[in-house]
Amino acid sequence: MNEAYSKNDNIIQVRNLTKKFKDFAAVDDVSFDVQRGEIFAFLGPNGAGKTTTIKMLTTLLNPTSGEMLLDGFDPAREQHDVRRSFGIVFQDASLDDELTAYENMYFHAVIYKIPKATRKARIEEMLKFVQLWERRGDQVKFFSGGMKRRLEIARGLLHLPKILFLDEPTLGLDPQTRNLIWEHIKDLNKHERITVFLTTHIMEEADRVADKVAIIDHGRIVAQGTPRELKDRTGSATLEEAFLVYTGKTIREEEATGLDNMRMASKMWTRRAGR
Repeated sequence: MNEAYSKNDNIIQVRNLTKKFKDFAAVDDVSFDVQRGEIFAFLGPNGAGKTTTIKMLTTLLNPTSGEMLLDGFDPAREQHDVRRSFGIVFQDASLDDELTAYENMYFHAVIYKIPKATRKARIEEMLKFVQLWERRGDQVKFFSGGMKRRLEIARGLLHLPKILFLDEPTLGLDPQTRNLIWEHIKDLNKHERITVFLTTHIMEEADRVADKVAIIDHGRIVAQGTPRELKDRTGSATLEEAFLVYTGKTIREEEATGLDNMRMASKMWTRRAGR
């Protein structure tokens, strides 16, 4: 776990955030803080409101009411500044398979206006960080799932964001690859103090890496605290057991289009970031 940070050092602040679609409140009066340098796990069943909340934080959706600040900027009114403050890794691949690893990185560098003087050095640094420098000239279509995920992490960090959003970053990967990816992320979190905002259905993963957890269900935050605190409050041996105490065991269905739209949205703000 990271050392405790000052309570007034919140890089994400959310107050009474609500998003309604006609009469349905997908997010209902949600409030939480994420401290700078923290690994924050945002957990919930399918359809609980995670995706809608993240869309609002990342400028893809305007709230019905409430307030948000991300690195001091309002996602609803200061989209450009907010977008430069974060990187994101989607659950589904968003790389161009026909381009090489280096070309994918270079395109991102141009879009985010990384200066020419430092562009090549930064790409090399990040590809070496995720152990893909030797494969920089290979087309991404020949990469394994784990290699693609590592490349997406490198791309998401290329423009030096202060916050990294990770949407199910290790889903479908083998244990060795998951461990390698988390070693990279924890190293960045520790040495560069990058804040990590994580969603995952792998509760053991959240239990092991998260400094703080917020559980959302039916659009409302039902619990917040460290993994240890949530387990103690519910008398649970694992975070998964505590999660089920707060959310129940009923299988949930998520809107067919909600998650798909979020996963496809990277192209949208990639274009906007270049404006």
